[in-house]
Amino acid sequence: MRRVLYDLAGAEEDRRFSPYCWRTKLALAHKGLAFETVPWRFSDKEAIAFSGQGLVPVLVEGGRTVSDSWAIALELEERYPNTPSLFGGPEGRVMAHFVNAWTDRVLNPAVGRMMVLDIYGHLHEKDRAYFRATREARYGAPLEQLVADREARLPELRALFAPVRTALAQGPFLGGASPRYVDYIVFSVFQWARCISPFVLLQAEDPVFAWRERMLDAHGGLARKAKGYPVA
Repeated sequence: MRRVLYDLAGAEEDRRFSPYCWRTKLALAHKGLAFETVPWRFSDKEAIAFSGQGLVPVLVEGGRTVSDSWAIALELEERYPNTPSLFGGPEGRVMAHFVNAWTDRVLNPAVGRMMVLDIYGHLHEKDRAYFRATREARYGAPLEQLVADREARLPELRALFAPVRTALAQGPFLGGASPRYVDYIVFSVFQWARCISPFVLLQAEDPVFAWRERMLDAHGGLARKAKGYPVA
């Protein structure tokens, strides 16, 4: 079965930085499902109009189309029950749903504010006006102003990772002995940053740093092989 994922790209087609697309790519790898990607940019709305909305990821397989990373994860878990579970059961799914919301509402905005100008610098020319207008409206300031004091705000950002550190005290991954979708959700934020920005988010002695290293190596180093910046 041909499986195609529409995947956000920068000016360079192989710079794939969307955290939501990374969640889906890692979920597919977790399930052992082969897929190919189609580079997509913010201005390519017509290319995914068939999905009934205008955002990626969009997964097409066997005539079925699913958009939204959480919806895709649920679809993969239901459709492929004989492959490794993304959630580890109903309780794990509930926890992952909570972490998904926390990451989207807390981590993503905080990290995004730190590197919004780096994202802008990596975008295709045709995407830049749209990105600047929408992000400046979202954050309420020019992109340049948003990142001007990011070094000073770094301790505050690192404090937000405290729940991740607490969970990692119980095992090598948020999902336990091996990574699950809950790991892919949180890791997607760090992979987003690694792919698009040279700004260093984590100190080497941070347990989150060691976990990120393990996640970069997961599934044959899928994330580590992606174009990005050094993480230390």
